[in-house]
Amino acid sequence: MNEAETRAELIDPALKAAGWGVVDASRVRREVIAPGRLEGAGRRAKPDIADYVLIYRNTKLAVIEAKRRGLPDTEGVGQAKNYAGKLQARFAFSTNGASVYQIDMQTGAETYVSAWPSPQELWALAFPKENAWRDRFAAVPFVEKGSDWTVRYYQANAVNKTLERLADGGNRVLLTLATGTGKTSIAFQITWKLFEAKWNLSGEPTRRPRILFLADRNNLANQAYNDFNSFAAFSEDAFVRIKPDEIAKKGRVPKNGSVFFTIFQTFMSGRDANGEPAPNFGDYPPDFFDCIIIDECHRGGARDESTWRGILEYFSPALQIGLTATRATSAISS
Repeated sequence: MNEAETRAELIDPALKAAGWGVVDASRVRREVIAPGRLEGAGRRAKPDIADYVLIYRNTKLAVIEAKRRGLPDTEGVGQAKNYAGKLQARFAFSTNGASVYQIDMQTGAETYVSAWPSPQELWALAFPKENAWRDRFAAVPFVEKGSDWTVRYYQANAVNKTLERLADGGNRVLLTLATGTGKTSIAFQITWKLFEAKWNLSGEPTRRPRILFLADRNNLANQAYNDFNSFAAFSEDAFVRIKPDEIAKKGRVPKNGSVFFTIFQTFMSGRDANGEPAPNFGDYPPDFFDCIIIDECHRGGARDESTWRGILEYFSPALQIGLTATRATSAISS
């Protein structure tokens, strides 16, 4: 019996019998984790492909590495651990269709199991403690742009770790990611999940949050504004681009919206009725924004000596998420 036959005749039916793909909100899929390293001349190395990823409530709980019936059941342990580590799945399994070897990636415990756990059982093993916000965040799926674009595993990990931190009561997060890894897309997914889960500073899902995307350059704020719009998930009036000329024209800062985009300089500028300097951000109550996302936070707002830091201190009640490709040391800690 080769691997394909082992999967079709032994593993697939057993997973279905355990409820995978049958129980509501459960899925089983084969996943390309990474396309393979570029080797030159347009060639790539062999991609990383997980034989099975067990997904329940929009959460990747386990990776299964399958081998043909004639091989030892632990033959795929190394691959299963590698893929589970990349996906940050709690469990890894190796099987030859006859027996199942389980690895808990968090505790390091390894053991044989007599049967595949059901989606509910695996969820309970992965999350033994109740957490209402974790469950609400998990209930919100990632937004996809189309068939040619999907959330990369490292982007999903960044989003999930941020929300995990928040669910556990944290209010400061620093995401350090290499240039080109899609920090704006990560910021969008975090924003979407917070918005749909109705997370806000009250601690109760009674309203949708107000979120501020703060940058130090207009091109970054404009790029984020356009990128967020490209997902076509929010309503047309959800996004607000805060500009100094519009503040001057209307005589007030905009407050009707869900996601606001601006730069530090716009918030620091402004005049009062007597023509004296009065930062525009002061026209908002300190608890107006539930979450502030600071792009390239190492360049200005993160520094203790920065005058822009006053914005973050003023809005200190908010969840503050820093995005950077350079490690910052003092402003926002994970």
